[in-house]
Amino acid sequence: MISKEVVIQNQVGLHARPATFFIQKANEFKSSIWVEKDQRKVNAKSLLGVLSLGISRGTKVNIIVDGVDEENALKSLANLIKSNFSEQQ
Repeated sequence: MISKEVVIQNQVGLHARPATFFIQKANEFKSSIWVEKDQRKVNAKSLLGVLSLGISRGTKVNIIVDGVDEENALKSLANLIKSNFSEQQ
């Protein structure tokens, strides 16, 4: 099991469209993936779960990954967040 703390920097946070991109990316991997914010942990492959965290711009979240492809999954999700979900600013 590995984890990494990241800061959501895109304009709208992890809502609607960016959350969908995040979940689609998470579903590409076999590993179990969670997003944790303020001691609340949800399945990163669940749109309802991710949206329920109410992650806005500037929020620190912890991505936790456990499974056979955990390193690739964590790197890929962290890069997606770092790219601001490919948004133009």
